[in-house]
Amino acid sequence: MSETTIGGIANRMPKFIRRADPAVLTAFACIVLLLFVGSLYSRSFLSPEYLLQQLKVASFLGVIATGMMLVILLGQIDLSVPWSVAVGAMMACAAAAYGPAGVALAIPFGIFCGVLIGIVNGIGVAYLRIPSMIITLATNAVAQGLMVVYTGGFSPQDSATGAMRYLATGFAIPGLPNAVIIWALIGAVTVFALTRTGFGRAVYGIGNRERAAYLSGVDTRRVVMIAFAVSGGLSAFGGVLLAGYASKAAQSMGDAYLLPSIAAVVLGGTSILGGRGSYLGTVAGVILITLLQSILSVMQMPEAGRQIIYGVVIVAMLLLYGRAPASR
Repeated sequence: MSETTIGGIANRMPKFIRRADPAVLTAFACIVLLLFVGSLYSRSFLSPEYLLQQLKVASFLGVIATGMMLVILLGQIDLSVPWSVAVGAMMACAAAAYGPAGVALAIPFGIFCGVLIGIVNGIGVAYLRIPSMIITLATNAVAQGLMVVYTGGFSPQDSATGAMRYLATGFAIPGLPNAVIIWALIGAVTVFALTRTGFGRAVYGIGNRERAAYLSGVDTRRVVMIAFAVSGGLSAFGGVLLAGYASKAAQSMGDAYLLPSIAAVVLGGTSILGGRGSYLGTVAGVILITLLQSILSVMQMPEAGRQIIYGVVIVAMLLLYGRAPASR
């Protein structure tokens, strides 16, 4: 087929398809494929009730992956997600044990603890110039140690508040879970921040070339610290929602969200090297990972097998979308 013929076919495609990111289109195509494969295993896989349940489950990962996307757009990584999630959940539940005031402040306190972890990460990366992989891994270990000391090594006994359970499992709009609404609101704010504000332009600029962004007048250190703080806060908020969903926190509840949150962002076409990616792609990646988890559960795939699959997915996406010029 000649180049002229190919060009003619491309020009006849709808405008939104021609402008779409190939990675995003690929992710949505994989979603359709997974839906088809899932329907072969179970007839109820395509039922509205089951799909809505999967969307609610995806919302928890979506909230966490939103923060991860901000950090990855900078060309950084946040490996403190597991215990940022656990700290947010455990501290929110712990605050609830201190009377009515504690119940009222439980959710903000849990998120605040995650923001503190993010600020420590941001200071280490932006001001101390410690590689993000090292500082976030270290803060994750410190947070884990602090929580083990706090609980004495036992499972937390505090329960989630009614507000936490309502946010995670309630229905403010009939037929639409609150968790989905929360993810949609967070997503809308993120899209606005990335596309309509100076902060969003700075994030993409730093991800493309930090020195150039700095020379153009961007306060790169402040932007990096804010991004990590937001990532920590959203991870903690995801933990709060998970605690509300399960009615209590658990020490290892965040472990299952590190690789999926990275995979969801990378699957959606966000470059692991930073500077390129869209939130629509992250949404597609989150839904794709959630459906993949559902199918693996139906197939009774062990956790080790799932982790291998996530690792293979990340490597494959790096090979496809993570390349950049050597001069970057």
